Amino acid sequence: EPLMEFNPPFINMTAHRDEIEYRLSPDGTFRQLTVTKRPGTVAIAAAIMKRFDVEVVPHVICGGATKNEVENLLLDLNFLGIQNVMALRGDAVPGEKYFTPTPGGHRHSSELVEQIARMNSGKYLDDALKDAVATDFCVGVAGYPEKHCEAPNLDMDIEHLKRMVECGADCAVDAPGGGCGDVPHCWWQRYN
Repeated sequence: EPLMEFNPPFINMTAHRDEIEYRLSPDGTFRQLTVTKRPGTVAIAAAIMKRFDVEVVPHVICGGATKNEVENLLLDLNFLGIQNVMALRGDAVPGEKYFTPTPGGHRHSSELVEQIARMNSGKYLDDALKDAVATDFCVGVAGYPEKHCEAPNLDMDIEHLKRMVECGADCAVDAPGGGCGDVPHCWWQRYN
């Protein structure tokens, strides 16, 4: 609410995968539990849009979601009239050194961008769908001017960014150190 006095053109909504906990059972074994203690992306986006007259830009991440779950999330966002999304790989699970994709999910953000671009063309995971409604997402991706920490060198990092653009990204956001920078051109264009 305090941000509204500055009339932001949009609110960028970060997303994180669910947390995993291991709890001791009475029999001495550990069981894995998925802990979700917060509303999901769609609920938060709807609440912000209902309460404030401002565009939301939700982050859609590879980590913690299958391709089908991503498609359902995007369909819900499209239904709400949300047109701008940030397509990100997401972080590794806490305690893991490298990102491990969810079984049935995307390994790279370029694959996520490609899925969104296919939906923008009316092509869903189920190729048998007839008369599927095309979405209209403007897809932002992260760019790392100083190189992503996992990239072996800047040239490879630029190749990865180029791949995301070839897959359908509309703009890249300066993300030094993992943060976000300037307003992406494609979103800014819709307000000016």
